[in-house]
Amino acid sequence: MKKAVPMLVVLAALLLLGCAQQTEQKEEQTQIKLVEPGYLTVGSDIAYPPFEFTDEKTGEYTGFDIDLMKEIAKRMGLEAKFVNTAWDGIIPGLLSHKYDVICSAMTITEERAKQVDFSDPYFEARQVIITRADVTEINDVDDLNGKVVAVQQGTTGDFAAQRLKDEKGIQLEIKRFEGTPEALMAVQKGDADAAIIDNFVAYIAAKENPGIYRVVESDEFAPEYYGIAVNKDNPALLEKINEVLKEIKEDGTYDEIYNKWFGE
Repeated sequence: MKKAVPMLVVLAALLLLGCAQQTEQKEEQTQIKLVEPGYLTVGSDIAYPPFEFTDEKTGEYTGFDIDLMKEIAKRMGLEAKFVNTAWDGIIPGLLSHKYDVICSAMTITEERAKQVDFSDPYFEARQVIITRADVTEINDVDDLNGKVVAVQQGTTGDFAAQRLKDEKGIQLEIKRFEGTPEALMAVQKGDADAAIIDNFVAYIAAKENPGIYRVVESDEFAPEYYGIAVNKDNPALLEKINEVLKEIKEDGTYDEIYNKWFGE
């Protein structure tokens, strides 16, 4: 009996230790992790109007994604802080905890979802072809055969162009650029016959540059959805963002932001 008492003490201690570890794990799962207290730090490639870009008059970041993240941060009791990051380094930056989330017109894909978690979709888009206004022979993807196509490297426009080559056998030359503005400039200057980019970006470019660009839609490009990317070790933040995103959609705030940038 004397030997049994110490054994019971040991067992009790082990049980308490196990409970404490489980509690710590649960707290870790429910605790929102932030790079900087008081701020929701957002990684974004701020060269993609109308989603994120720099206002030439004020020098401030603006756009649909910017307004959306400011509203989400406000409802979380935080201030949005934006980190301008080149597209090819944007996911590595999140993984190394340079910012809490990515909001940068990022399409939800299976490949990206292996590295990060995504919020519920917040925007629907699809790829389109954009050419110079005087180029009349390009009216669908098959007309890109033998043409030079500009894309932003690592985007779904890049993936779509590569898929046209690999799966449809369209003999096009892909020119990859660091940003969409550079891809559009290549089209304007005649260094590329066309570009493949997101539809809303293409239509804004055509509207702001009358007589310069022409947009070509194709059923070959399926709808795609943007999501806010969060580190996989931060499930509480993802849950909160989805909660706030739902509120914003239900109370009409999302529509207000959308109409500001894209019209009704």
